[in-house]
Amino acid sequence: MAISNGLSAVYEALHSAAPYALAEVVRDALVAHTPVQSAELLLADYALVALRPVLDTPVLGDDEIRIDSSDAGRAFASQQAQWEESHSTLHLPVTACGERFGVLSVRLPIAPELDDVGELLEVAEALGHGLRGADRLTDRYQRARRMARMTLAAEMQWGLLPGYGHTGKGYRLAGQLEPAYAVYGDNFDWSCDPDSLGLSITNGMGEGMRAALLTTLAVTALRNARRSGAGLEEQAGLADEAIYAQYGGREYVSTLLLRFEAATGQLFAVDAGSPRLIRLRGLDVETIKFDQQLPLGMFGNTTYVEQSVSLQPGDRMVVISDGVYGARSSAEEQFGEALLESVVRSTRLQPADEAVRTMIRGMLTFREGVDVFDDAVVVCLDWTADQTVEALPPARGDAV
Repeated sequence: MAISNGLSAVYEALHSAAPYALAEVVRDALVAHTPVQSAELLLADYALVALRPVLDTPVLGDDEIRIDSSDAGRAFASQQAQWEESHSTLHLPVTACGERFGVLSVRLPIAPELDDVGELLEVAEALGHGLRGADRLTDRYQRARRMARMTLAAEMQWGLLPGYGHTGKGYRLAGQLEPAYAVYGDNFDWSCDPDSLGLSITNGMGEGMRAALLTTLAVTALRNARRSGAGLEEQAGLADEAIYAQYGGREYVSTLLLRFEAATGQLFAVDAGSPRLIRLRGLDVETIKFDQQLPLGMFGNTTYVEQSVSLQPGDRMVVISDGVYGARSSAEEQFGEALLESVVRSTRLQPADEAVRTMIRGMLTFREGVDVFDDAVVVCLDWTADQTVEALPPARGDAV
């Protein structure tokens, strides 16, 4: 179909587009310079259950495309292009540096050749990079992602996040907050360097704004220490002092601080609270237990000690907060170790980002019909050691 003939014009248009106009610019350039007949940008909502159109902007709750029951959703979940024959539409994952944003759906006159699909995948990736920067300058795409009104506490928590996923040299990383539109004090943060990955999972005590303000202080204090060159022990100590200085020991934050070296597989940790670390190795699921130390902010003069564990290529490390393993069903049964291990094991063939979605869905299914009084966070770190993670098996649509 000669897609490549017009791509230079598409990239030029995308490069010069205003942050709020990326979707229109890509659509118009594709229609003007390639055989594409129409295009729509679909963004994943905060709860990762639906895709929301940007160009035909819906009101809250309307016009969503369910991720688990659509070809566009299949492209998002599998990170593979999907051809929908009935609508002559090619669905392309919009992703940048391992962070999934949504799907670019383009209508074509005929089924595309593999070379055409490859060219359009590169356009979708370029759009993903544009969206990463645009969110700092416009609210348009964040508005489009919302299926419901977000609480102020949740707005603060989502604003703290570095992203929802990342692919680095030798590792893949993903995280999710739940309930997405009313999260309280659970959060995660990460920072990648040439030789290591820093990661923190925090759980501020309390609910609503009280928990959000506490977690905001904790995450900011940890970042300040990390960006000053502090190691894990000093990060924990400085954050402990900052939180105690503000709250005098009345409020504290459960935190797991991690540093991962992808070149060696060494994982260093300071365990200061309730987030739990689980390792999936093949079919074996094991909780990694470090010496548990005091939560941040309890006394303000706590000395923290770093510990370590050695990983093997292919290991998956899952960090979950007590909102997951402490969840209760309508029958007052606890999620528990056995079910938690089963859900983690079920993700072994999924990439990190889809594994997180599977674990969140498992927890939500278990506590369906129960009023939620605790929020939850799940973070997944895969040591790929530059290996290829096996993709999800084909489903309704055909992966191109």
